[in-house]
Amino acid sequence: MASPRADAALGISLALVGLTEVIARAVIGGLGVESALAVALLALGSTLPLALLRPSGAAVAICASSVLSLAGFHLLSLAGFAAMLLALFRIGRGPHRQRFAQLLGMGLAAPFLVLALTGSRPSSSESAVLTVLLGTFAPVAFLGGLALQARREAEENRAARQVITDTLVDHTARGERARIARELHDVVAHHISMVAVQAEAARLAVPGLPAAGAQRLSAIGDTAREALVEMRRLLGVLRDDAGIEVADRHPQPGLEQVTELVDEARETSGCPTRLIFRGAPIALDPNVELVAYRIVQEALTNSRRHAPGAAVDVELAYADTLLRLRVRDNGPGPPPSVPPGGHGVTGMRERAATVGGSVRTGPATGGGYLVEAVLPAKVEEPA
Repeated sequence: MASPRADAALGISLALVGLTEVIARAVIGGLGVESALAVALLALGSTLPLALLRPSGAAVAICASSVLSLAGFHLLSLAGFAAMLLALFRIGRGPHRQRFAQLLGMGLAAPFLVLALTGSRPSSSESAVLTVLLGTFAPVAFLGGLALQARREAEENRAARQVITDTLVDHTARGERARIARELHDVVAHHISMVAVQAEAARLAVPGLPAAGAQRLSAIGDTAREALVEMRRLLGVLRDDAGIEVADRHPQPGLEQVTELVDEARETSGCPTRLIFRGAPIALDPNVELVAYRIVQEALTNSRRHAPGAAVDVELAYADTLLRLRVRDNGPGPPPSVPPGGHGVTGMRERAATVGGSVRTGPATGGGYLVEAVLPAKVEEPA
């Protein structure tokens, strides 16, 4: 929208041009001094209000002066023609959309339409042409202003709706994270803490417990307490109001922590657990490393659960653009009564899919159970 200063400058410029034009035509037409003065005043009235008055008042003054000039002296300047179109356009494009403004715009365009359609046309051929053009373009100028205003309001409404939608999505996501955090804290964390307490109580309460059994119970308690620590970190991420400093949050695990994971599994189960590397290491996306770590973690947990006492091999094979991961145990394999895909297997597949990889599970050749994953070195950005 044009600034008031720009409108004032435009109105004054049109007034000077229109005044010069009508005086020249009055002199050429042989008008007297009084008629020339009246023509000059009407020329100013048909242009200068554009700089001095509000859109509605300017349009009324310009329309009245133009009609009087045509009716009394059969004159209409090019500057007056332009000022009339601009005034009607300003009414339409204004920030208001009241019924009064719409009726005013169409009402001010009507006299020129009537003059163009009837025989009441000025004798000057130039003024006659301008009258016909005003009758044609006056409604167009007003409707063009309305269309521009409607488009601007539609864009503002669309932007406002987008802001509201984004805000609602953000609040919904925050609420869902808070709900998940409450569930983890009130239910899961409680049960894990009970596991730690009961494992410690069993180790101390059972008389004559073998050293190996006491070590297993102690390992169960340690694992449960570590799980509680990890859960507290997760709660700090889920809840903005948890009050956890950034320095207290540990980075997500990757392949560097797989060695610790295998050592822990070996110490906890007391069974042979090997970590095998093949190929030259390549740079991996941090998300891929996290997925690989979680798959190894879940596969080792399943081996301890379903094949206690079995030896486990964890193999990481690097290729040019891929990481091949294999976790195999020499246990009996899944019993026939167990469905092929539990929550753990489904979770591994979903994690691999998030980075564009895949997971295959099933009986291994020669016995045992195999978890095999193929992960890309880099995660492709969505288009």
